[in-house]
Amino acid sequence: MRGLYARFALVFVGLTCGILILAFTVLLVQAHRHFMMYQEQAAASADLGMFNAHLEQAIVQSVAWIAAGGIALAALAGLYAAKRMAAPLTAMKAMAVRMAGGELEARTEVRGNDELADLAQAINALAAQLEKQERLRKTMTADVAHELRTPLATLKSHMEAMMDGVWEPTQVRLAACHEEVERLSHLVGDLEQLTQMDSPHFRLRLQTEDLSAIAAQSVETVKAAFAQKQVALRFVAPEQRVFVQADRRRIGQILANVLSNAWKYTPTGGQVEVTVEHTYGEVRVVVTDTGIGISAEELPYVFERFYRTDKSRNRSTGGSGIGLTIARRLAEAHGGRMEIESEVGRGTAVRICFPG
Repeated sequence: MRGLYARFALVFVGLTCGILILAFTVLLVQAHRHFMMYQEQAAASADLGMFNAHLEQAIVQSVAWIAAGGIALAALAGLYAAKRMAAPLTAMKAMAVRMAGGELEARTEVRGNDELADLAQAINALAAQLEKQERLRKTMTADVAHELRTPLATLKSHMEAMMDGVWEPTQVRLAACHEEVERLSHLVGDLEQLTQMDSPHFRLRLQTEDLSAIAAQSVETVKAAFAQKQVALRFVAPEQRVFVQADRRRIGQILANVLSNAWKYTPTGGQVEVTVEHTYGEVRVVVTDTGIGISAEELPYVFERFYRTDKSRNRSTGGSGIGLTIARRLAEAHGGRMEIESEVGRGTAVRICFPG
């Protein structure tokens, strides 16, 4: 019997039955002893009234003492059982108080295999998740500060130079300031999207959509940029339509982010291929490029927010480091997933998979 209810029932029923059995046993022994004494003494005396009174008094005293002892024993046993049963809850309360005070590394010991053990495991899991979220919050705050510092410093230096008369406010310099403002605007927009996806109110507008048509439209949108860089862009899709339950705008956003990375990291003369597949009960969009690739050490971290393989954090090639994070979140919101395979110098393949 694993349940907490069964555990409490066994303890209390066992205590009650045990104390009652002990009390009745003592009562029977005492009653038998008094009756034996009564028979022995009554046989040698003619005054039975006095012996009857003594027998009644003895039995009443025995019952009273046995009842008092049973109550005392029940109280002590109940206090001991309550203390043992309340110990896990007391430990969990102490842990919750420590967590409320900021000690998110606090954990409680898990014992047994009942609901209290399940509760302790759940609280430990909650503490671990809160600790992880706190680390992510601190990391994100530091990353946001880093991302904002460079464009703000650039804007400040340019503005001060023009205000002090060191620089003339030429079209080129104003355009450079405008570019930094655009970077800040894009970063804020990406952060807003991440915040929206973390919200419990985030919802997709799912409809039956043709994935091939969405992919074809995304390829057509970026075709000019690829042609200008002299990177070949090829699109392959099956003849039959590939239908999925999807939010068309969000799928387009996923593909735009992935194609943007392929464009950035594929050198002139390279090739990018977008393929729509329908296999093994799922549909996939595979974006393959012949770019610079990603090392095996960096590959597990490419979906982390603000992570860029360019350690110099060069925005001209690395962006804000949020695009793939948003893409994966959107794919998972559709019940799908994103996978990346890459090799330095040979290119990268990104698979965006959705339930078929």
